Amino acid sequence: MKEAAGPPTPEQIEDGRLLFAGECEFFFGSQKIDQLPPVGRPEVAFAGRSNVGKSSIINALTGRRALARASSEPGRTKQLNFFNLADRISLVDMPGYGFAKAAKSVKEDWQNMMFAYLRGRTTLARVILLLDARIEIKQSDRDVMDLLGRAAVVFQIVLTKCDQVRPTALKAKIAEVEVIALKQAAAYPRIVCTSSQTGEGIEDLRAEIARFADPVQTSGEGDVRP
Repeated sequence: MKEAAGPPTPEQIEDGRLLFAGECEFFFGSQKIDQLPPVGRPEVAFAGRSNVGKSSIINALTGRRALARASSEPGRTKQLNFFNLADRISLVDMPGYGFAKAAKSVKEDWQNMMFAYLRGRTTLARVILLLDARIEIKQSDRDVMDLLGRAAVVFQIVLTKCDQVRPTALKAKIAEVEVIALKQAAAYPRIVCTSSQTGEGIEDLRAEIARFADPVQTSGEGDVRP
């Protein structure tokens, strides 16, 4: 049985705050696996269904309203978008999956590209898998968990839109997801509940991501943290 990880400490919360206080800028977009940027900083990727609120969470984490842009047509964005955060870590916005209107060939292309990225990216430290707390777990969500397992990439489940769920229903959803995570060898055992509207769980998620960032640069004058 997996050992559940505890919540971040105050020191880890502060590390997350300092990291995300730094500049965050888009620096690369890739539509093909052979067009990826050179490996460098550690990477944390965000995956989720095309309507899960991925762009909203990334914007809430970075404190920028339009850093990651949501498409007006779910499933339209088909590229990996890379963002440089404080020159210490890269955030990777993966294309949304589960788009019902897409042709089978498009879905297969998505899976093949994502698997190639996940399996071959040596700097990929973790995938944040976003699930909508308001709705049932879809087969496409389970398929992506299996894909992550086959690629041997550790992923952490993060529930979105938790402010729109009653406490009893949210508690049941967390319990359901925890059972699913326990059955996935690649799943990190701790679930984080978030809301891009209220800010719930945002500092917690920042702390989780900060664990993988490169150390803060120092100089002869001492620490140069933001």
